[in-house]
Amino acid sequence: MNSKRNRLKKLTLTSLILGCLFIVITICIETNHIAWFDNAVISAVQGLESPWLTKVMKFFTFIGSSLMATLLSVVAFLFLMVVLKHRRELILFLVSVGGSELWNIILKNWFQRQRPHSHRLIEISGFSFPSGHSMAAFALYGTLTFLLWRHISSFAWRMVMIAAGVALTALIGISRIYLGVHYPSDVLGGYLASATWLMISIALFERYWRQPKSRM
Repeated sequence: MNSKRNRLKKLTLTSLILGCLFIVITICIETNHIAWFDNAVISAVQGLESPWLTKVMKFFTFIGSSLMATLLSVVAFLFLMVVLKHRRELILFLVSVGGSELWNIILKNWFQRQRPHSHRLIEISGFSFPSGHSMAAFALYGTLTFLLWRHISSFAWRMVMIAAGVALTALIGISRIYLGVHYPSDVLGGYLASATWLMISIALFERYWRQPKSRM
């Protein structure tokens, strides 16, 4: 019981810290105090432009697209429900991934930040902050990493799983900057917003939905 209470406290504290950092980012954007950061990162990332790297970045942007996120979500949904029969973990997955998507829509329409206008390698519409690709990737791969972690005992495989999730999420975010459709602060804000919601979702899972160990 004490360990569960400690986990909930840590999750709550982490979500508060991440939420505060997201607020700081939004204030910096609204007051234009983050332009130096955006310009520096854009210059560094887009300075690497080459034909082969553009193809790679378009590939990672496709991986982070709504189509791929939906397909992966359906696969994960079926795996949790049919194969593992972990219905309560399925609730976490739906709340985390679905909630992140809903929050992205709300936040984009609240802030209505325009996308970068220069050096676009692909065309896309809609508002810029926070990055939808970044939020979706963090929610999807973060949730899958958490759920799989609970069923993998090997330390090596856990590290591989974490590294893969972090790499995919990071590359999807970087691809948006490289292709000129997001500011770096959009990506960072997307990560923070999604991470905040993920921590809240996991806290709810630990508090209400987690299955007793005897049923794992």
